[in-house]
Amino acid sequence: MPIAVVTDSTAYLPADLAARHHITVVPLTVSVSGRSGQEGTDITPADVARALSTRGEQVTTSRPGSEQFTRIYRELLDAGAEGVVSVHLAAGLSGTVDAATVAAAGFGDRVTVVDAGSAAMGVGFPAIAAASAAASGQDQAGVRAAALAAVARTSTLFYVDTLEHLRRGGRVGAASALLGTALAVKPILDVTGGQVRVREKVRTAGRALNRLVDLAVEAAGEGEADVAVHHLAAAARAEQVAAAMRAGLGDRLRSLLVSEVGAVVGAHVGPGLAGVVVHRVA
Repeated sequence: MPIAVVTDSTAYLPADLAARHHITVVPLTVSVSGRSGQEGTDITPADVARALSTRGEQVTTSRPGSEQFTRIYRELLDAGAEGVVSVHLAAGLSGTVDAATVAAAGFGDRVTVVDAGSAAMGVGFPAIAAASAAASGQDQAGVRAAALAAVARTSTLFYVDTLEHLRRGGRVGAASALLGTALAVKPILDVTGGQVRVREKVRTAGRALNRLVDLAVEAAGEGEADVAVHHLAAAARAEQVAAAMRAGLGDRLRSLLVSEVGAVVGAHVGPGLAGVVVHRVA
């Protein structure tokens, strides 16, 4: 493929899907009570869910180093790629884009970095769009444009049982987290402009999941959509949401992926997560 596409492990692309689209995935690092490793291989979602449910356990995450990106970009270019488009987790949520940008500077205009402004399949859908453009013969500018177009057509919504994990990681303000706790409400959040925002607050988990589906169907608009349903240690909840999305979109649902988020995102949302990423098909 003339233009190679790179993303990071927080896209949570299933291995077969990444391989099918020839997407190179750079792993982030997770540390659970001092034990560090790459997410998805060394540290699993179950490890993080268990740690977050155990008093005294600590979970931290870290971006790949710029030297790691430099090595991967060099390998792809040396293997024959004319250029690289690298699509990553929102800069407002991680320093991954910064590390990729530092590395890209060493290759002039042969490497382009795209901030997907989201996480999970909010990164995955733009990466797939970029890879599809590359497979069709688009040049580097065209592949970048395809990624950015997919970013603009993708919405990320999610429900968490508590805002406490997001507060600890600095992803939401203490005031929002404390308000939710004091009122015993269940928050629905979105990712807007690369930042996590409390979208609505609902009184019960059941109502929150119903409202999550309503908002996701609304985000899909009137045309076809690709949908990803994510969870952490909540497979039954994810299947419930997936079934409701099938019913809500009907024949407008082009594809549906149900998967558990990895350790990095899991560390910031906590067990019980139910998320929906909607990619509106052009």
